[in-house]
Amino acid sequence: MVESEAQGRLPGIAPVSVIDIGSNSVRLVIYEGLNRMPAVLFNEKVLCGLGKGIAATGMLDSEGVDRALHALKRFAALSRQARATNLYILATAAAREATNGPDFIHRAEAVLDHEIRVLSGAEEAYFSALGIVSGFSDTDGIVGDLGGGSLELVDIAGALVGDGITLPIGGLRLSDAAEGSIDKAQKIVSASIASATLLEKGRGRTFYAVGGTWRNLAKLHMEATDYPLHVTQGYEIAADKAIAFLAKVEKDGTAKSKAMRAVSRNRRNLLPFGAVAMRKILEVMKPKSVVFSALGVREGFLYSLLDETEKALDPLVSAADELAILRARSPEHARELADWTGRAFKAFGIEETVEEERYRRAACLLADISWRAHPDYRGPQSLNLISNGTFAGITHAGRAYIALANYYRFEGLRGDGLSDSIAVIATERFQQFAKLLGGLFRVGYLFSASMPGVMPSLFFVPDGEDSLVLRVPEQFEAFDGERLDARLQQLARLTGKKLHFSYEH
Repeated sequence: MVESEAQGRLPGIAPVSVIDIGSNSVRLVIYEGLNRMPAVLFNEKVLCGLGKGIAATGMLDSEGVDRALHALKRFAALSRQARATNLYILATAAAREATNGPDFIHRAEAVLDHEIRVLSGAEEAYFSALGIVSGFSDTDGIVGDLGGGSLELVDIAGALVGDGITLPIGGLRLSDAAEGSIDKAQKIVSASIASATLLEKGRGRTFYAVGGTWRNLAKLHMEATDYPLHVTQGYEIAADKAIAFLAKVEKDGTAKSKAMRAVSRNRRNLLPFGAVAMRKILEVMKPKSVVFSALGVREGFLYSLLDETEKALDPLVSAADELAILRARSPEHARELADWTGRAFKAFGIEETVEEERYRRAACLLADISWRAHPDYRGPQSLNLISNGTFAGITHAGRAYIALANYYRFEGLRGDGLSDSIAVIATERFQQFAKLLGGLFRVGYLFSASMPGVMPSLFFVPDGEDSLVLRVPEQFEAFDGERLDARLQQLARLTGKKLHFSYEH
């Protein structure tokens, strides 16, 4: 088979596939490789409804079994077509609990010609927690993973994962058990979580929401509030506002509204039941906020396969560095820019937190990813690629900071309609940082022609009160020019500092 000459893939890694056999859906995700923040090459799901009716019958749905086996045959073929070197197959609540679950697993293994790992409830909770650990920094709270058949809850603090519990209140099972009644669903959930004492340990911390139904609730909230950034990873809602919103979803059900267009049609019927489960948890747990995650069991499982060195890598910086390799004119220059802007921030009197330093470094690594676009569209393209990128380890305010810094680099340091729509997500400090960083980009790229070897030699140093000089070695004096000085004076107006070049002989 002839291989592609495409260069848009990372060298040195091979695709891996994960098939997730859930109570509601069966999904195949093919990842670029087994690394710190794997990119998705292919993603497909089939809503088989294996767990439909399991609360009453204890059996997997026969029609769902047939659909699942057909989907698995296709998924195995797709995995081979993608040249995946490893295939991991995970099955969760429905397959492990149904009386005909073992028979289904046996038939599925024959179709796949591959062993299936049926996760216990504790394992499912553990891998869900690792999914959060892999995609967030400084985690502290309780992870809740709502599937079709079960809800897993587990406490996490940093990289420490506590003991998890499994409750039989997944969205599909809850809907069946309640016979479509929200009142019954509320009683079922209340009774089920009454014994979940770990929720009491979550007061004032974060509730991390995992699972397709809950992600669609996040999408619905974004649409209903005209939120400008439609990215579920890291989307955060204050607990009291989330409770009020969820109560409204329970009451309104799937009533037609413009906001409902954000929710996939096959998820809408389960939304009120997902809302019941989350609202009851929040009322008992009393967290400070709900944070939604696009990462869960699959990503947590892959994360568990990494060595300790790779696990310790920063997911945001790793992903940004990979994009620099794939799309920048010079990844080395991007890394030099990160070091130079760090020195410049200190020269301008800014002390960054660890989080702020991470965001600035990522912004530098991403600063040249749109260079192939037409000059008139590099700013908007950067803004869109970064704000909507599949990044982890970053808040939405951080996304806005990084996106704005790169937008200002191309479009100038004044806000406009496009940048203002994203700036509302950023904190005031991040808005200031974005303009400063954008101003530094405008000087640095013009000085270096986007190539490495210059930035390590440039230093801002004090030159009297409210004055800084950018010292440049004499071998780079030929770079001096009107446009470069105009960029430096633009930065001077932004910072209120007197700035000038000094070519050192």
